[in-house]
Amino acid sequence: MLPLRWARGWRVASATLLVLVLAAGVAPAVWLWPDRGSMLSLLSHFDKWAHALTFTVLALWFCGQYTRSSYWRIALGLVVYGIVIELAQRLVGYRTADPFDVVANISGIALGLTIGLLGAGGWSQIVERRFARQRELD
Repeated sequence: MLPLRWARGWRVASATLLVLVLAAGVAPAVWLWPDRGSMLSLLSHFDKWAHALTFTVLALWFCGQYTRSSYWRIALGLVVYGIVIELAQRLVGYRTADPFDVVANISGIALGLTIGLLGAGGWSQIVERRFARQRELD
């Protein structure tokens, strides 16, 4: 992990984010998209885009807190996490597991890590510095 002033808070936020994504992954789809039929008809393969976007955000989130040398661990962890979500969906009767969701997850992870490598990595240190400066000004 990067040297962060509020490392414990970042860890708690990370765990909360992962739990929320898992909960959304196993919740009945109608809870998340009540008007699912019309929305999905507007966007082809919306589910895959949602998977890719979610895992892009997760990868960027963790790129903000860890060094570049840890990015391969982030990738591996998120791939395993995505597979766990698909296995959990298989266990509940109202969701289905789809191997193409894992492909979409991996695409999102690759995009998020690429954005991190291109300069967005370590963003949490910038956030902490801004809050620290703001506190000094108050």
